[in-house]
Amino acid sequence: MNETTLCALDDIPDGGSAGFVTALGERRAAVFAVRQGDAVFVYENSCPHIGSPLDSMARGFLNDDETHIECDTHGALFQIEDGVCIAGPCAGDVLSAVTSEVRNGKVFVIAT
Repeated sequence: MNETTLCALDDIPDGGSAGFVTALGERRAAVFAVRQGDAVFVYENSCPHIGSPLDSMARGFLNDDETHIECDTHGALFQIEDGVCIAGPCAGDVLSAVTSEVRNGKVFVIAT
């Protein structure tokens, strides 16, 4: 198991999201995190439809209501808790989750 500090929990606004580049084992990867209270959900920043970054237009990772992750390229919507696409060209596909943990006010990513 290889663990890396991603950020401080307060670096992600509650109910918001933030993007990062981090080490995942032997490789570097673009990821994003969505915070809901003390829970943080981390995914690789790649849409399962065509592999483009979800925030390609610098609008962020969430839809206007901040209820779902949204791909800027095709408008696909994903559930925050599990990354399942519920609308758009990749409906039924899932974002690549990154194992994470919140401890002592910090968010860690864990390469498995």
